[in-house]
Amino acid sequence: MINKMIIEDGKFVELKYKILDKKTNDVLSEVEFPLGYIQGISEILSPEVTASLVGQAQGDIVELPVDVDQIYGPRDESLVTTMPIDGLDEDLRKVGTMIPMENKKGERINFTVTRINENSVTVDGNNPLCGREVIFILEIITVREPTNEEARLGGPIDETPDIANTQSIH
Repeated sequence: MINKMIIEDGKFVELKYKILDKKTNDVLSEVEFPLGYIQGISEILSPEVTASLVGQAQGDIVELPVDVDQIYGPRDESLVTTMPIDGLDEDLRKVGTMIPMENKKGERINFTVTRINENSVTVDGNNPLCGREVIFILEIITVREPTNEEARLGGPIDETPDIANTQSIH
């Protein structure tokens, strides 16, 4: 019997995930390529999510209901505003476009264009998941000891793709 390595602090983990809306079952966000991190050192997801992975092993699929308000705070309607369309560059006039702005405290927040009509644009500074009940579905691809360099840097090493040896799929 092969002992599978389990996720614990200091282990290198790669995973893919998607976030589902609990009510509609729609996929709200999805990561198709594995994201790597070192458990307890580098964070690619909220600490609440990565903490729930402790004890899981390579090949496991974890379904985790998440209270988004615990992570991002409750939805704040004061972060929804409408502005004249002529004050916005043409290339930003598309629903879903992210626009970096500053809030009243001078903090940078990404606002998302949520509505456009002929005279105005509505933008929302809330995290798109705020106010939703979501389920993270996490697929654990790899659990292993980090290399010395990964341990030293606290996370994965970005490799440059070998373009000469890649094949295109037609």
